[in-house]
This record gives sequence, structure tokens and C-alpha cells, in this order.
Amino acid sequence: MQEGIHPDYPAARVTCACGNTFVTRSTRGDFQVDVCGACHPFYTGTQKLIDTAGRVDRFRKRYEKKTPVGKTAEAQAAKPAEAAVAKPAEAK
Repeated sequence: MQEGIHPDYPAARVTCACGNTFVTRSTRGDFQVDVCGACHPFYTGTQKLIDTAGRVDRFRKRYEKKTPVGKTAEAQAAKPAEAAVAKPAEAK
């Protein structure tokens, strides 16, 4: 192997958003991560919603059902009940 072409590979402290820290080696030094082995859903068996810059909130806001102007929630709740009581079609 050639001498002098390999970068420095010092110890680096990795800090997770969950608070877990560990030491590894890296060419870039200390850094932070959003998910680590201690909090990753695959390893923990729990579901975790990772919201990057409010994207989940924007998605929910964009695709939530909007009530028409002038109608209340009570009127919309009563509407399916009225449809169930519709008159049956007359036989000829």
C-alpha cells in the first residue's frame, strides 16, 4: 500500500436525537444523527414517526377532509343516517 494517501481516521462521538451517544471512528469528526440502533423501529419493535421539518403536519393539513362552508359537523353526521332511511324502490 502507498504511504501518505490514506485520510486520518480519528475517534468520533455520535449523538442521536433520542439522547444516546456512542464513539466510533470517522473521517468527518463528531456528528449528530436522527435515528440510532437504540431507537430505530426495526430494532425496538415500536413505531416511531419521524417528522422532518414539519412534513407530516403539512401532509395532514393538505389532505384532511374539509367541511363545506355553512355546514356543521352535526349536519354531516346526520346525513349518513338519512341515507340509510331512504325509501325502497317500488316494484312494477
